[in-house]
Amino acid sequence: MKKLVLVLVLSMLTTSFAAQLVIYTSDSFAGGIAKVVIPKFEQMYKCKVKVVSFGSMGDVLARLIAEKNTPRADVVVGLNQQQLSKAIAEDLLEKFRPVNSKHITYRALVTDYGTVYDYGALSMIYNVEKIKNPPRSFWDLIKPEYKGRFVLIDPRTSSTGLAFFMWTIAALGEEGAFEFWNKVKNNVLTFTSGWSAAFKMLETGEADMIVSYATDGAYSMHRYGTIKYMPVIFEEGAYVLEEYASVVKGAKNSALARAFIEFMLTPDFQREVPLNQWMYPVINVELPEVFRKYVPQPKKILKLPSDINKRLDELLKRWESTVIG
Repeated sequence: MKKLVLVLVLSMLTTSFAAQLVIYTSDSFAGGIAKVVIPKFEQMYKCKVKVVSFGSMGDVLARLIAEKNTPRADVVVGLNQQQLSKAIAEDLLEKFRPVNSKHITYRALVTDYGTVYDYGALSMIYNVEKIKNPPRSFWDLIKPEYKGRFVLIDPRTSSTGLAFFMWTIAALGEEGAFEFWNKVKNNVLTFTSGWSAAFKMLETGEADMIVSYATDGAYSMHRYGTIKYMPVIFEEGAYVLEEYASVVKGAKNSALARAFIEFMLTPDFQREVPLNQWMYPVINVELPEVFRKYVPQPKKILKLPSDINKRLDELLKRWESTVIG
């Protein structure tokens, strides 16, 4: 009996002292691919992973800044290009380039402070049952026929919303973008804080169009067996969002954090990206058939001015003044 008790106590101690990795992320990652890949990582490393979602990535970044002197996260997952730049400027991240980054297809995406794990072109997606004549350009969104029928996402809180804001600047120029925002605000049904809330409004029928990704035609075919939600990449050109994962500076479990980021660049993770993240993987893995058949390929990829990230706070304040007042 004493021997059995000793075994039980040792088992409890082992469990209680098992390494725990804390990931800060958004609802879309936590509610999607994390459910598939986290159990694989836990099994591989005999550890526990706590996924903490704050809704949108803007909120995640704000929390990291607030906890800068006493970090509680080990890894942050889901920063876009501009948010990564801000996190670096705030000295929130540990310098780390994973060994597996050698497998990343587009070498220009390899950085020292953030590891890209997926990417995808933005689009407007619309319900084909409700909209028969979809917009083809940014300026079409200000037409009376679309008033109150589409949802945009707040760039101050969401990586998708911020990417759409960047798309307008890349497509229209800075002054043209703010002219667009000054006009389009009168046609928007509402601004959501994140992509998940916007997509829910599309699925429940509250909205007929939202900002999303060019892969949503593939999602629609996979989920519904038909193209219910059709993507439109505006004629001005496409803008590609990249998502990054980083080790948080001062992380309690930095070694495990680095191991997780290495894991994100393995086939075990990357094969799950298309049908769970609905983005493109960054290493060479076979794409599902729905991606090959139902994702439009951009004819033109737009680029931003080189100094844009340094001026992000200024631009967001101007956006707030223009749109919110």
